[in-house]
Amino acid sequence: MQNFAESHQLSVMCSSYSSNVDVFDTGKYTAKLLRVESESESYTHNNNFPPPPKSLLIATPLEGGDFPLLLFLHGYLLYNSFYSQLIQHVASHGFIVIAPQLYTVAGPDTSDEIHSAAAITNWLSEGLCKFLPPNVRPNLSKLALAGHSRGGKTAFALALRKLNITTNLKFSALIGVDPVDGMDKGKQTPPPVLTYVPNSFDFDMAVMVIGSGLGEVKRNPLFPPCAPKGVNHENFFNECKKPAWYFVAKDYGHSDMLDDDTKGIRGKATNCLCKNGESRKPMRRFVGGVIVAFLKAYLHDDNEDLLTIRDRHVSLPVEIKFDSFL
Repeated sequence: MQNFAESHQLSVMCSSYSSNVDVFDTGKYTAKLLRVESESESYTHNNNFPPPPKSLLIATPLEGGDFPLLLFLHGYLLYNSFYSQLIQHVASHGFIVIAPQLYTVAGPDTSDEIHSAAAITNWLSEGLCKFLPPNVRPNLSKLALAGHSRGGKTAFALALRKLNITTNLKFSALIGVDPVDGMDKGKQTPPPVLTYVPNSFDFDMAVMVIGSGLGEVKRNPLFPPCAPKGVNHENFFNECKKPAWYFVAKDYGHSDMLDDDTKGIRGKATNCLCKNGESRKPMRRFVGGVIVAFLKAYLHDDNEDLLTIRDRHVSLPVEIKFDSFL
């Protein structure tokens, strides 16, 4: 573990640690979920209020103020609604979280998802504020990008400008929540993200990778693990340059940051196909908490909570299997 002052260039350094960090608990803001239909949905809309390219689930504070943004991309064949509790947790700490439904059916190629994520990013400046509560203002200069599983791969691909795709807004932070780049090394979904060259990702932003200790464990011998070794969180972090953060939760699985109750066939599949921990709540609190701490550090220049988590000056909701900091 390297010294933080040597390896991180945050603009504000804290001289003391808080012994009462609350990033793992609900924040001080009242968070509300909003649903915004896409331009392809069959309904009448005012041309002065352009709908988004894809339907959105937005978690936002209700209290007035200027808030940073997090664009959060869902996992393979999952619904954005499965992350309702997670994104509300983040929003309760003073962030606006935009969770698009990138697709309902998808093949192995992620190109369409990358294009859709870029289109949604470009829509934010012209359309988002019209759908938010009164006096809630998005701070478009403070924008982070995150994704879970295949959505994590898509987030990394967009940040790496794969397919020569660019956005009119700049991302300031990137988060991969148990990201997965295919079925196995050599069986990556196109376009591949991992190159297996250490520290090769060319980012101009801070990165955090969150992994699950059980993601690479098979639940059923007939199906592969949900986060196979060789294309999972470990490989993503190995290709990151500093500043980069890495946390792996020991006894929790690939889907344990989802809502407690994920309905329907796809929701039941998250319990049947992936090796999971005993309960989702601890992992969801942990993922939500470290996301909040990371966003506060790199969007608010307030690294106190992130340092406190790193140095274990707070009780964590889960046991950590491994962590590292570049």
